Amino acid sequence: MMEILSPERCKTMLEVRAGVDQTDRELVALLARRFGYMDAAARIKPDRGIVRDEARKAQVIDNVCRAARSEGIPDSVIADVWEALVEGSIAYELERFDALRAEASAR
Repeated sequence: MMEILSPERCKTMLEVRAGVDQTDRELVALLARRFGYMDAAARIKPDRGIVRDEARKAQVIDNVCRAARSEGIPDSVIADVWEALVEGSIAYELERFDALRAEASAR
C-alpha cells in the first residue's frame, strides 16, 4: 500500500490520486456517521412534518460556509455541496421516518 502524503509533500499525480482516494474513503465514513444521525432523528422526531426544518437547513449551510472560509476553500462550492447533502439527508430521513412507523404499526 502506498504511503499517503500530505498535499504539500506530493510530487507525482500518483501520490495526489492516492491522497484524494483516501480522503474520499474518510469522507464516506464521516457521511455514514452523519446519516446515522438522520436515522436517530427519524426515530426521535414525533411528527413527519418537522423533518424538514428550513431554519436549521440555513443554519447548517451557514455553519459550513463559515468553516470553509476559515479553511481558505471556496464557500460557494461548499454551499452547493451541502445544499445537495442536506436535501438528500431530508429525503433519507423521511424514508426512515416512514419505514420506522410502518414497522411499528405492523407489530
